Amino acid sequence: MNTPATSSALNRSAAYASIAMAGALVLLKAWAAWSTGSTAMLGSLADSGLDLVSSIATLAGVWVAGQPADENHRFGHGKAEALSAMFQVVLIAFSALGLGVHAIDQLIHGARTQAAGDGIMVSGVAIAGTLAVIGWQRYVIRRTGSLAISTDHIHYQADLLVNIAVIAALVLDQYVGLRLADPLFGLGIACWLGWGAWVASQEALIQLMDREWPEEKKARFLEVLSHHPQLRGVHDLRTRTAGNHDFVQFHVWVDGRMTVTEAHRVMDELEAKVVEAFPGVEVLIHPDPDGHIDEAGSAAKDELAPDR
Repeated sequence: MNTPATSSALNRSAAYASIAMAGALVLLKAWAAWSTGSTAMLGSLADSGLDLVSSIATLAGVWVAGQPADENHRFGHGKAEALSAMFQVVLIAFSALGLGVHAIDQLIHGARTQAAGDGIMVSGVAIAGTLAVIGWQRYVIRRTGSLAISTDHIHYQADLLVNIAVIAALVLDQYVGLRLADPLFGLGIACWLGWGAWVASQEALIQLMDREWPEEKKARFLEVLSHHPQLRGVHDLRTRTAGNHDFVQFHVWVDGRMTVTEAHRVMDELEAKVVEAFPGVEVLIHPDPDGHIDEAGSAAKDELAPDR
């Protein structure tokens, strides 16, 4: 199990790798876009430029999210990752719009690429470097579950397709003679970037709006609770996620004849079981005497009732 410090260090390492790769590719693609005049290569340059800015934002996001809770942020700083992800989404959307406009202009007025070999070589280098970054990002995501790194990961997955599309566009334009191939591929890249922005925004919005855990995760959580012999029911269950930190609070029904000391022992046992099954989760439990209800609507429902 990773400690918070280990997760933070892994997230930063992935962000540093992304920044280094994006910076190198921006320089290479700027030269290739100038030498080829390719709209598709220009789109690839814009994508890598965004990757550089986004990776810097990712580094800032994971650094802030990795800071411990303080007096002004008692629930930690995990939402910094979601804010970083939303910043990246805005950048991707604007890039997609600009590239789409340029590609349409090229379709209307026409243009030919030049020096296709340079563009193909640069795209090949970009594919190799991108594969290396993606491999490391996947390892980090498996270990930490970072939203900011996951959003950055979407960029680099898209980069693979973008660079393959650039090679195809240059080959079709220069060697096959399909004059519309380059702007059409550029337009396709713009659409792909737009779709990537939409997909990346969804998970960030889920965290920013404190959406409940997925049903399957809730079911696993309730299964853990259900095995305690002194638990009579669970209600007013509330869950959320911020960055790679989970939060859960709920009321439990226990025997009303228990002493405070006995009830406290049961709460400690429940918390220990939850933390064992969901490492790093923050738990807040409120005990109620069996049958006592002061909530209304779904909050009063016994979450364990279907299984009891």
